Amino acid sequence: MKWSEISIHTTNEAIEPISNILHEAGASGVVIEDPFELTKEREDQFGEIYQLNPGDYPEEGVIVKAYLPVNSFLGETVEAIKDSINNLIIYDIDLGKNKVSISEVHEEEWATAWKKYYNPVKISEKFTIVPTWEIYTPVSSDELIIELDPGMAFGTGTHPTTVMCIQALERTIHRGDHVIDVGTGSGVLSIAAAMLGAQDIHAYDLDEVAVTTAKLNIKLNKVNDVVTVSQNNLLDGVEENSADVVVANILAEVILRFTTDVARVVKRGGSFIASGIIHQKKDLVKDALIDVGFEIAETIVMEDWVAIIAKRL
Repeated sequence: MKWSEISIHTTNEAIEPISNILHEAGASGVVIEDPFELTKEREDQFGEIYQLNPGDYPEEGVIVKAYLPVNSFLGETVEAIKDSINNLIIYDIDLGKNKVSISEVHEEEWATAWKKYYNPVKISEKFTIVPTWEIYTPVSSDELIIELDPGMAFGTGTHPTTVMCIQALERTIHRGDHVIDVGTGSGVLSIAAAMLGAQDIHAYDLDEVAVTTAKLNIKLNKVNDVVTVSQNNLLDGVEENSADVVVANILAEVILRFTTDVARVVKRGGSFIASGIIHQKKDLVKDALIDVGFEIAETIVMEDWVAIIAKRL
């Protein structure tokens, strides 16, 4: 089978929304080439355990790549992707060069093209993300290993927005907590919550592909006894005061749409962890959460991204 590689030269700010657009268009795997990774200083205990090739990265900006099957609708699909990306300027998202290019690859080339960018990464004091096809030996007895195959669902667990969410969960989760994961994607946040001792976790995603992928990853990590995955739009229909912690790694624009529902669902004294927020939207999200009865407990910053831990008053 033949596949078409679509490559978008853009900015770090636009990675999340463009990746979401590609996923919704049917992309099978997303690759991000960010030259910042070549010079980024990491503490030894959090560093990636592989060497990066400078030739794989642009001199400026970032490149987001995805793979689409070559069929009679490919032209229309590509044009729809371009239109959706161009519409992001409505949300004041800097698209940078916004150069889109297409090339053809064979299935066996695609299968390794995106996997070579996804390697074991220690993302916090406790957690290491390991792709299912890699062999990894833990460096300590108390290290928590999340095995992950993102499949067609966006989220490898190593993007800054996800890393911040997991670090926030480490600071927030108490044994026996009821947790809700909104927009679960690959299921990585629900898996982390279960490994941290949460007893009852509900993972929601509107995309049925993400639901299927999350179920597979949750079973792979042997936490399916405490995690339930289902298709749902944000917090629609979720019981009032039912969660100790709600976590959402999605765009700020989406977070702003359901802050009232978050306040309805989180128990008093409970927490809301919000990530996927660009710096320019940070204050908008904070103000919206304060307006519905939260106080801002902590703000975490990583690269161009912000995560917020808010407490329900």
